[in-house]
Amino acid sequence: MQTCAANTLPFWGLAFKANTDDMRKAASREVIQDLLGAGATVTAYDPVAMAEAAQCFPNRSQVRFADTQTAALEGADALIIVTEWREFRSPDFDTIKATLKYPVIFDGRNLYDPKLVRAMGIDYFPIGR
Repeated sequence: MQTCAANTLPFWGLAFKANTDDMRKAASREVIQDLLGAGATVTAYDPVAMAEAAQCFPNRSQVRFADTQTAALEGADALIIVTEWREFRSPDFDTIKATLKYPVIFDGRNLYDPKLVRAMGIDYFPIGR
């Protein structure tokens, strides 16, 4: 089994879409399962869906849940954004950069202007853009 280069990855958003706790077809489920299989640890934050997500990931030793989006970043390697919650639209990029071990964001919802984020010294990967 191949191990994951990044040991801990925070997820912002777990639900299928914002403003719901629906985890039935959430992209986070597949991505997290793949990362767990590669040996990663996940720290997740979602404003509404964490109780539902806990039922989807019974292996709590590799999946942790944070009380805030900033707390999810603590001790983490690179940020993954999965759900387009309003509160994720205007983050404190300085805090993100200072808190992550590697200033990297993988954005599955294309929330930010790539030039702006990269100008702040963060490697930014908007998925599908």
